[in-house]
Amino acid sequence: MKYLIVGLGNIGSEYADNRHNIGFMVLNQMAKEASATFSTMKLAAYTEVNHKGRTLCLIKPTTYMNLSGKAVRHWMQELKIPIENVLVIVDDLAIPFGSVKLKPKGSPAGHNGLKSIEGILGSNEYARIKFGISDNFPKGRQVDYVLSGFDKDEIPALPALIDKTINMIKSFATIGAELTMTNFNK
Repeated sequence: MKYLIVGLGNIGSEYADNRHNIGFMVLNQMAKEASATFSTMKLAAYTEVNHKGRTLCLIKPTTYMNLSGKAVRHWMQELKIPIENVLVIVDDLAIPFGSVKLKPKGSPAGHNGLKSIEGILGSNEYARIKFGISDNFPKGRQVDYVLSGFDKDEIPALPALIDKTINMIKSFATIGAELTMTNFNK
């Protein structure tokens, strides 16, 4: 059984540790724990991790956030992965920092990466893990906020939140969205 795990972010060292790149950060840690290495392939950095008899195909789109859908469509087709086995890890302004939630489907809620995926797939019927980044920015400064690093008081909490997200990914692949939501969306 194969799953496409998509970490959203922007390529380039200037974006490496910013809020918008939490999807990349989660997949980097997941690959590191499995001693897996990403290779630059068509439209994405790609690696595979095995978990309980499932193959988790990890991609970090190299298309930049606003064109993420191109990479998702390519890899779904390339690996013959159905939409119900796709999971996207994304930052979310509407959720407070420290909260991580799985949603089985939904609207892009203004997120350009999710808008691109929905637009290209023609569907919002894919699961996503929303990593809360809060909305502590002055009016009109949203772009600056998501493209900035986490605050000094948030950084110590990041490793545990990334671990929780990795556990949610593994849970999604083994027991599905509903039970994962029951176990983690508290």
